Amino acid sequence: MRTLITTGGKQESTATDEIVRCFNAAPEAGFWLDIEAPDESDFHLLEQTFKFHALTIEDIRHQDQRPKVDEYTDYNFTVLFVAEWHQDEIVLREHHLFVGPHYLITVHNEPSAQLKDLQERVHKSPELTHGKPAFITYLVIDALVDATFPVLEKLDDLVDELEDDILRKASPKSLGRIYELKHTVTELRIFLGPQRDVFQRLITHGIHLQQQDMTLYYRDVYDHITRQYETADSLRDLLSSAMDVYLSTVSNRVNETTKALTVIASLFLPLSFLTGFYGMNFMYLTQVLETPYLAFAVGVGTMLVATGIQLWLFRRRGWI
Repeated sequence: MRTLITTGGKQESTATDEIVRCFNAAPEAGFWLDIEAPDESDFHLLEQTFKFHALTIEDIRHQDQRPKVDEYTDYNFTVLFVAEWHQDEIVLREHHLFVGPHYLITVHNEPSAQLKDLQERVHKSPELTHGKPAFITYLVIDALVDATFPVLEKLDDLVDELEDDILRKASPKSLGRIYELKHTVTELRIFLGPQRDVFQRLITHGIHLQQQDMTLYYRDVYDHITRQYETADSLRDLLSSAMDVYLSTVSNRVNETTKALTVIASLFLPLSFLTGFYGMNFMYLTQVLETPYLAFAVGVGTMLVATGIQLWLFRRRGWI
């Protein structure tokens, strides 16, 4: 599916002849062609009409690229990724950009909510482009980059909730969630790092040279990418801290249980000794404690005194 945008808004026709006409007028009117789920006709358009290099077409066909920028004579081929939530997990959407002096062509397999929203905004308010062809490219790149912020914010909230759950009650489910989120953040960080470097190269060797008046705008976008990378880095550290808190909580729980069992066992230790001692059938013991009531009172009293002394010692040492 093709969508054609100029500084005047969305164009009704996306036929090849209309695309070529708008492309020739790109220095004055701007040009953004968005291709979603490209088919053979779209690949033919890119290779035969726009004369893009065959290697870039191959990258679009096979996908599964990494963030990069390839410099060609008249344009730069860039691969950027956008993080989105899908069925309670993060997915990375691959976007391919042909960035020229006065035009931009974006290609992606999956629907892009960010680009759809931007297309509607430009169509309803063409003044967003400031009448500059270069501003369309900036709007697209800014929309793709800023789309990752909500994902990072939701991740941050999930990490905070996870830390609270661990403090309340550490469970194996919390441990599994930590590993899951840590894997997600690590994967996100793997893409954000190279993407930051890619954009730095793009504004240094590509956009900056071709669109000098847009430098301040692209520096702002680069700052957004840097913030995203630092946020992902901090989330990874928070998850590592959450893992330490989980292990400490579990260890403290085991220590508390062990201490409780030790106190119980210690209380029964003198009782077991006394019952065993008075249970011996030595003649001396049976003669001294011939009176049944006296024997019972002495035995129970000794046990109670021993238990009381132990409880007093345990409390004094802070064990209970």
